[in-house]
Amino acid sequence: MTLAQYYDTVRTATQDICQPLQTEDYVPQPVPFVSPPKWHLAHSTWFFEEFILKKYLPGYVVFDEDFGFLFNSYYNNVGNRVFRANRGNITRPNVAQVYEYRQYVDAHMQELIQAKADDAALAGLIVLGLNHEQQHQELLVTDIKYILGGNPLFPVYDEVADWEAQHNTGTGFVTIDEGVYNVGHEGAGFSFDNEHGRHKVYLNQFTISNTLVTNAQYLEFINAGGYTNFNYWLDEGWSWVTENKIEAPLYWYIIDRQWMHYTLSGLKPVDPDAMLTHVSFYEAAAFAEWKRMRLPTEFEWEIASAQLNWGKRWEWTHSAYLPYPNFHKPDGALGEYNGKFMVNQMVLRGASCATPKGHSRNTYRNFFHAGERWQFTGIRLVKL
Repeated sequence: MTLAQYYDTVRTATQDICQPLQTEDYVPQPVPFVSPPKWHLAHSTWFFEEFILKKYLPGYVVFDEDFGFLFNSYYNNVGNRVFRANRGNITRPNVAQVYEYRQYVDAHMQELIQAKADDAALAGLIVLGLNHEQQHQELLVTDIKYILGGNPLFPVYDEVADWEAQHNTGTGFVTIDEGVYNVGHEGAGFSFDNEHGRHKVYLNQFTISNTLVTNAQYLEFINAGGYTNFNYWLDEGWSWVTENKIEAPLYWYIIDRQWMHYTLSGLKPVDPDAMLTHVSFYEAAAFAEWKRMRLPTEFEWEIASAQLNWGKRWEWTHSAYLPYPNFHKPDGALGEYNGKFMVNQMVLRGASCATPKGHSRNTYRNFFHAGERWQFTGIRLVKL
């Protein structure tokens, strides 16, 4: 696949995600951590305009001078921006204008790709932009689910979507021997800077499950008083439970004495045999405590991954999001991509059902705050 084809494929995939939406679905922002679909469409476009077209395409004229303020996410080096919690207030430009913006930028990007096909540095930056867009594709799916899931009518996004009903395909446990192992990305192919700094780690022998926790297993935890017994919870997690009145995974409801959950295909009965999803780190840690087991570290997960079935749920680890040895942030705005978030967040490994094809690898380090659970997250346990 040529770079021009790769660019077109990724950009088209973003718009395909939005195809089932109605105009009214593009704008809401029910909570600060969810961004409106319209904002995702524009922000991923702004990335190419700001970091590539303005620098590399002579005579390029920005589509709209205000869009940099409206659709910058967190790049302080670029300039001021709309406060994250106010993204839902951006009713103008309208949806049609945002799609015009995408078409305008896409046309100029294809012009640039053809003109500078041999520029390796530029190609690398474009690939970064495409991987950035793929990250937003996953966020777009989970943000759409959160927006629709807050609608009391529980509207259907896709009648045939069955991601929440996925089952485990493996069985049993895998034992990894004690030893010194290399972790981190190496070799050809794209990777983010937070994967760099390949280094050695010592691991004690451990035995890790080849399956993720199912809904039935988690229901046992709920029925055993898991959300009412503070002994299972980290102190901060117990505060999170009590302050937010948490009683079940996100999107779970008891209706007519039956556990139901909101899925991308509407409100459905909870499938007991399906892999659990939409739980926080706090819930994962509490479940592990109740089972008298533990979560893996991110390094244990990476070393065991070759022998595991993974890729349907982002898996919580008990590792804080920290830089690897010799990690260096790039200069300028792109240096803000990962490094400045290395505090108060936990690492998730693997991928999920919403991760775009070709965007997963076993060194990928996802990260979220411990109480966040609107992503397709799951739990894998290690024996004590």
